[in-house]
Amino acid sequence: MTDTTSMRHQTPLTSGDFTAADEPFALFEAWLNEAIKSEPNDPNAMALATVDADGLPDVRMVLMKGFDSAGFVFYSHIASQKGRELAANPKAALLFHWKSLRRQVRIRGNVTPVSEAEADAYFATRPKQAQIGAWASKQSQPLESRFAFEQAIAKVAAKHVIGEVPRPPGWSGWRVTPSRIEFWHDRPFRLHDRIEFRRDAVGQPWSKTRMYP
Repeated sequence: MTDTTSMRHQTPLTSGDFTAADEPFALFEAWLNEAIKSEPNDPNAMALATVDADGLPDVRMVLMKGFDSAGFVFYSHIASQKGRELAANPKAALLFHWKSLRRQVRIRGNVTPVSEAEADAYFATRPKQAQIGAWASKQSQPLESRFAFEQAIAKVAAKHVIGEVPRPPGWSGWRVTPSRIEFWHDRPFRLHDRIEFRRDAVGQPWSKTRMYP
């Protein structure tokens, strides 16, 4: 619905549904499940924001590969730009935008590496070609040509024609443990619904505040 839609067609300002939630994780799961049904591509895609050594923000899209009350997990190369920035400053912000549902979820918190066992278990679920690519890619480093990358892939593939591909030592994951989670839902005429959950520390109760749009 656009800003020029007749006022008589607007929906109520207070929805009485998600704004009544008393904790964020069950609400996020409900929204994610709805996004899985409605989003045409990658409902688990999220923007990941970090900062570099000069304090300049850096953002890119990654895929969430798991979440629970401990946080939101994604995987990549440790030596990548994001990996280096998180090693220097282990804090991040995430953003889910589900356009089909007109919803956003914003998350901010501290970041910790996943365990070796977690990284091994997830890497084992990846398609073999993706596993090979993880060995061949020097993520975020200059690449002279696409052909050079294809050669590197071919060399790794030749070593692993038979059997499992082990996880590269420079490939792992991170968990963003939220201190703030905000849920945003579109409303007509920019009169959106927003609620923010905050907590002082892990294990502490969440406080909830309704925000002006």
